[in-house]
Amino acid sequence: MAELNLPILDLSQLDAGPEAAARFRDDLRAATHDVGFFYLTGTGVTPDLEGRLLQAAKDFFALPEADKLAIENVKSPHFRGYTRIGGERTQGAVDWREQIDIGPEREAVDGGPGYNRLIGPNLWPEAQPELREVVAEWHEHLSGVARKLLRAWALALGAPESYFEENFGDPSTLIKIVRYPGTHEPEPQQGVGAHKDSGVLTLLWVEPGKGGLQVERDGTWVDAPPVDGAFVVNIGELLEYATDGYLKATNHRVVSPKAPDERISIPFFFNPALDARLPLIELPPELAAQARGVTKDPSNPIHALYGENALKSRLRAHPDVAAIHHADLVGAPA
Repeated sequence: MAELNLPILDLSQLDAGPEAAARFRDDLRAATHDVGFFYLTGTGVTPDLEGRLLQAAKDFFALPEADKLAIENVKSPHFRGYTRIGGERTQGAVDWREQIDIGPEREAVDGGPGYNRLIGPNLWPEAQPELREVVAEWHEHLSGVARKLLRAWALALGAPESYFEENFGDPSTLIKIVRYPGTHEPEPQQGVGAHKDSGVLTLLWVEPGKGGLQVERDGTWVDAPPVDGAFVVNIGELLEYATDGYLKATNHRVVSPKAPDERISIPFFFNPALDARLPLIELPPELAAQARGVTKDPSNPIHALYGENALKSRLRAHPDVAAIHHADLVGAPA
């Protein structure tokens, strides 16, 4: 499997006895120390659920433009809803994709820290009520997978198994349903530019047979092609922070497909409550000796408080939403 460029881990090994579980935790720690990315099989997500979500995604993007724009994210101060092609940016450059962003269904909050503005209701397409149902099922299953992974990580890092549950609060999740349309340009185009995720954990499902994801390894971009029945998993900046750089948040990007091909991908971000601050994990001495420290990048500071990291990311990615709803925060510290 070396051609896949990323390790493959089987989550079901956690339930296959103490020795198998210990091997899984060792492999998990190594993968996220060395690469920050891996493939995950054995999640229990059924082909039926995958198929229903993929069909719902295709049905959404096939809606008339007016139906999609009725829930455009510029109407949401919480950065929810539909983003038209070219409506999101990474490192200041336009991403060639369209998407719908779905977070925890909450009442909006007045006042408090700036990141409270991320709390609020979703925008759902009236023409496709079934989307909400399948997304809820997806969210429930993947939340269970994420919690299981985090318990394994805690033990692998020498912390109590309950470390993340005790410090997470009510998780801030985000589901993006993304379509990358094909381009006719002769050179590879930016589907989404190079970036690191701002939270703790990402579970990415990619339409079978569709490539385009690339991961930076040792200064070189390598392909991460889809593996049937597997998620691509990566850690975000907050887990790098909590381990003083022992675990590694890694740059990744997506190259647009060639027309007439297109690509559906659905990342699920599992993060702490906006007001949660992950304390540094007290690593065992042999691991602490390998901690590299948190990445120092003045243009992309990593905040210990998740809400500050999340707000930083959203303001940058959606400058139109920021200008309409949060002009007082644009250019200000998160």
